[in-house]
Amino acid sequence: MTQFRFDLHATDGAARLGIVHTAHGPMDTPAFMPVGTAGTVKAMLPQSVAATGAQTILGNTYHLMLRPGAERIGRLGGLHEFMQWKGPILTDSGGFQVMSLAKLRKMTEEGVAFQSHIDGSKHLLTPERSMQIQHLLDADITMAFDECTPFPATPEQAAQSMRLSMRWAKRSKDAFVERPGYGLFGIVQGGIYQDLRQESANALQGIGFDGYAVGGLAVGEGQELMFSTLDFTTPLLPTDRPRYLMGVGKPSDIVGAVLRGIDMFDCVMPTRSGRTAQGFTRRGTVNLRNARHQDDPRPLDEHCACPACRQYSRAYLHHLIRSEEILGPMLLTWHNIQFYQDVMKGLRQAIGEGRVQDFARDFLATEALGDIEPI
Repeated sequence: MTQFRFDLHATDGAARLGIVHTAHGPMDTPAFMPVGTAGTVKAMLPQSVAATGAQTILGNTYHLMLRPGAERIGRLGGLHEFMQWKGPILTDSGGFQVMSLAKLRKMTEEGVAFQSHIDGSKHLLTPERSMQIQHLLDADITMAFDECTPFPATPEQAAQSMRLSMRWAKRSKDAFVERPGYGLFGIVQGGIYQDLRQESANALQGIGFDGYAVGGLAVGEGQELMFSTLDFTTPLLPTDRPRYLMGVGKPSDIVGAVLRGIDMFDCVMPTRSGRTAQGFTRRGTVNLRNARHQDDPRPLDEHCACPACRQYSRAYLHHLIRSEEILGPMLLTWHNIQFYQDVMKGLRQAIGEGRVQDFARDFLATEALGDIEPI
């Protein structure tokens, strides 16, 4: 039986090359995990997601508890069986979505009482209930229940929020059902304040988790503040456990965070952008809605092996988008996830070869060039 563990294979500066072992298989790190909020990576078949090189995907406690219901998914064999994804699944705790989506929410020491944004039904999400839902979903990686501290927040607000999250982290750990191959991650909070991040990291390590996430970033603080917060937060985390930066981000965000010692990432950006005509390329983001592409026979990105780039032209992708054909978002989503996985593969190779600084410099320089000249 596979034990949940993290093997660190190489370092290059603060950047790390490793493998997370789970009940449903390994995840090579640094890793980007596509987001499958409601039991599907939007516009993608599971086998297509796997074909990009993605090994782990995300599910969402809040959305799945409301529809179709965690107990129902449990009865149907868990989320892997339900959505036909064979690899590892990480589920977030639902705290962020409660804060951002729910109607009429009320937070207390016990948890968060809220009304569903779907039908107005009333629910109570506590650390214990969050652990129960994630167990029913059969998540390989369960996230502790926390409050995502908003930005901006005063030191007093950030401290109060972080300390509540630390009390909830202890309750999450107590309620988590230990079993081989399954892990529980704690989430470091504290806003942009170094002393609060230190206090949070100490509290979580005192409780003891299988991995450590950095939460409360990518909430509007900007890249510079995010990086400076990581500069003092990541060194506070144990070297023998995976480190996960939640909800990040743009390709340049990910490259910068890997240089600062982060191992795992997730973000809706590649899938959401695919549905809004945005394609990520080595030379920056391309808007396929623009008329400049309508006669362009070239691929979106000549270095990419995804179906959108291998089989179709920019002109055709532009036509699909302008015609509002569903194949347009499908192809762009596949491309974007492939692009993100290619970036991660390049980072892993560069760390293993001791040239990650060169990789990062070249990546950012190429991105800054902007799109190829129109025909």
